[in-house]
Amino acid sequence: MGIRFIDGLDLKGKRVFIRVDFNVPLDSEGKITDDTRIRASLPTINFAREQRARLILSSHLGRPKGKPNIKMSLKPAALRLSELIGTEVRFAPDCIGDDAERVADGLAPGDVLLLENLRFHPEEEKNDPDFARKLARMSDVYINDAFGTAHRAHASTEGLPRLVKESGAGFLMKRELEHLEGLLGNPERPFAVILGGAKVSDKLGVIHNLIGRTDTILIGGGMAYTFLKSRQVETGNSKVEEEMVDEAGKMLETAGSRDTKILLPIDHVTADRFEEGVQGTSEPEQSIPPGRLGLDIGPETVTLFQKEIAAARTIFWNGPMGVFEWPGFDSGTMAVARAVAESGAVKVAGGGDTIAAIEKAKVTDRFTHISTGGGASLELLEGKKLPGVEILRRNP
Repeated sequence: MGIRFIDGLDLKGKRVFIRVDFNVPLDSEGKITDDTRIRASLPTINFAREQRARLILSSHLGRPKGKPNIKMSLKPAALRLSELIGTEVRFAPDCIGDDAERVADGLAPGDVLLLENLRFHPEEEKNDPDFARKLARMSDVYINDAFGTAHRAHASTEGLPRLVKESGAGFLMKRELEHLEGLLGNPERPFAVILGGAKVSDKLGVIHNLIGRTDTILIGGGMAYTFLKSRQVETGNSKVEEEMVDEAGKMLETAGSRDTKILLPIDHVTADRFEEGVQGTSEPEQSIPPGRLGLDIGPETVTLFQKEIAAARTIFWNGPMGVFEWPGFDSGTMAVARAVAESGAVKVAGGGDTIAAIEKAKVTDRFTHISTGGGASLELLEGKKLPGVEILRRNP
């Protein structure tokens, strides 16, 4: 892998700057509604504290567009982390500047400081060298444990590690890379990939890169209707990416020539309009009648997909099979979640909607790995180099 990890670095007494992913959802009162990403960082944080490091944590939250926004402050994350590790986490009202540096320099071994939202400064997303230098003033050792941002060349993910003598990755980053890169290496076969969600364009690169590497690709969700239309199947009023129809057809042809089987829905659950609370109807055919739109895969498709899932030894899943958030259109996604959970395969999942579906099905603990980085995981599986990962390979 060519990357040094946190357990191979000397941290004692040093200021260890850890890029974490605390981009957590907040309600209207500023309370955290899901602390999964904070919990995911705990092994790295706790290890560094045990090594008597002085921890400086940084993250982004939301899209403040380069300006301070109290609704996107990381202060609630500092409070929640304090509860989780059983000690006060100090909070700096800015991520750079004299005050932040003074607090960082005054930390005792085992102390933890969380800096305010990096993206309150436009220089973060611009990977501004001067901004990176200001962060580097608080850094003896740099650790990236934020896989979800590794596909972005930002100051805290790509610029800063260039300026710090020692750098490496945390335990979360290590797990992400081991499991996701393993899918592209030598996965146990048969290897099945399940793709859903709204758009073919979002998964185009992944499909191209996995054709020939995987045995079966199961396609559901809104993107399935673009593939169906490429086969001259009637899709009614279902959402179709017209500009992607020809490309979808070419992918089906390419898959056939490279021994990858692509399975599309053979029946559907439809409605007459896209509106929560609408009544669903089961359509037993692959075609969708005029005036109807597909909102979930049907029971015959579920049976077809379950058979492929049961036979697989490695599974990757990204994207729901339908509008699983709405009652009446969640059966397909829930059935797939349970089928994957019950399989004896190595099972890896990623993407926010996929994680929400797995949680709704109450099978989270039965997956081998659930990726915290939706966009980053897809780009890695497309075969792209992730800037936040590649810069760490420079410091083996």
